[in-house]
Amino acid sequence: MALRHAVLAALLDGEYSGYQLAKAFDIGVANFWHALPQQLYMELARLEKDGLVAGRQVIQETRPNKRLFHVTDAGRAELERFAADVSKPSFIRDDLLVKVQAADRIGTGPVIEQLEERASAAEAKIELLGNLLRQFRGDLDEEEYLRTGERVGPYLTCLRGLAFEEGHRDWCLRIANVLRERRTTRAER
Repeated sequence: MALRHAVLAALLDGEYSGYQLAKAFDIGVANFWHALPQQLYMELARLEKDGLVAGRQVIQETRPNKRLFHVTDAGRAELERFAADVSKPSFIRDDLLVKVQAADRIGTGPVIEQLEERASAAEAKIELLGNLLRQFRGDLDEEEYLRTGERVGPYLTCLRGLAFEEGHRDWCLRIANVLRERRTTRAER
């Protein structure tokens, strides 16, 4: 998947400035696609040049002017083409896993600390995603929202992000405990 498809999908919810798009990415897209704000601005320019989004200038009296972008018919067609493509399996590339793999040979102290930091960061994201899911649902319970909610796609990606973060937190805490116990056991020998 290219960043362009993630941007096009985010713009399906309406017109966004580059700043608003970056905020939308932070909240709803970051659980499956990370992009820096400057990457988003560059991608918006490319998408506009390719005719997949259109921008319009908004004059503001008390702030600098801004451009708002929306998906064009060509952009929707590109997303439809992308949706029809067969997706490749995802894979993990994480430097912390390299450190865990080498932990018995290089020492566990720093690795345990990093695992606990990751677990803490995952916990914060779990809270954020849980709040976002509640906002989406409003007064509906989850099953009702999944059946009748206006826009289910962002909700489903948040569910995936939540499951990922919960699994990541649990794994980090478990592995930190395993490494800590092994260190204690070795010290007792």
